[in-house]
Amino acid sequence: MQENRSYLPSADRIGVLVASVLLAFALTRIIQAPSFTITLELPGFYFALPLTLGTFITILAAALTAAGMDWLTRFHPALGKKTNIEHLMLPTITTFVVGAPLSLLPNGTAWWTGFAFGALLLVIVFLAEYITIDPSAPSYAPARAGLTALSYALFLILATSLRFSGARMFVLTPAVFLVAALISLRILHLDGTDRWDFPWAIGIGIICAQIGAGLHYWPLTPIQFGLALTGPLYALTLLSVSIAEDIPLRRAAVGPIIIIGLAWAAVLFL
Repeated sequence: MQENRSYLPSADRIGVLVASVLLAFALTRIIQAPSFTITLELPGFYFALPLTLGTFITILAAALTAAGMDWLTRFHPALGKKTNIEHLMLPTITTFVVGAPLSLLPNGTAWWTGFAFGALLLVIVFLAEYITIDPSAPSYAPARAGLTALSYALFLILATSLRFSGARMFVLTPAVFLVAALISLRILHLDGTDRWDFPWAIGIGIICAQIGAGLHYWPLTPIQFGLALTGPLYALTLLSVSIAEDIPLRRAAVGPIIIIGLAWAAVLFL
C-alpha cells in the first residue's frame, strides 16, 4: 500500500498549487482596473489589441502553473535526472484555457460554476501528469487516457471561447496554431516511445489554424466552430499515431476521415 502511495503527489503540495492559481483568477473579480488598447495604424491597415487585467492575470496564472508543476514533479521518486518539461506543458495550457472563458462569464452563478469546473480540471491534470512520470505506475494507463481526452476537451473549450469572445483573426489564428501544436505534441509524446514529433505537431497546428481562419467569417455558433476545429485535430493526431505504428496509409486514413466526417456532420445539424 505504501508503494502505491509513492505514485501520487503530496496532497499539501497539490492544494497549495491549485489554491495559488485559483486565487489569481479570483483577483480578476475583486480588483477593478481599466482596460486599454494597443493600436497600430498604417495606410490601409489598422491593428487594435484590447488588453485587460484578466489578460495579465491569465498569463501570470499560466506562468505560476508552470513553476508550480516544476516544483511538484521534482519530488517524484522516478524522475531522477530526466527532464520534466513535458509534464509542464498541458497544465500550463489548462490554466490558460480555463482563464479564457472565466474572463467572459458574468458575475454570479455562471462564473462560480466555471470557477469550480476549472478547479476540477486543474486537479485532474496535475494528478495525471504526476502519475505519467512513471510508466510502471498502476494507474498509468487511466492517467494517460485522461490526459488525452482532457487535451481535446481543452482545445474545444479554447476554440469555443475564442469564437464567443469575437476574437479577431490576428488573435484567433496564432492562438489556434500554438495550442493545437502543443496539444498534439503532448499527445504524441504520451505513446510511450519518448518521441518529440515536431514536424507532425507543427503541421497539425498549421492545418487547424488554416481551418480556423477559413471558418472565421462563416455564420457558425461558438460550439459549431469549436467542433469544426477539434475534429481535424483529433483526426490528424490519430493519423500520426497510426503511421508511427507502421500501419499502411490507406488503412490509417480510414479512422481520421470518419472522425472528421462525424465532427463536421455534427456542425451541420447543431
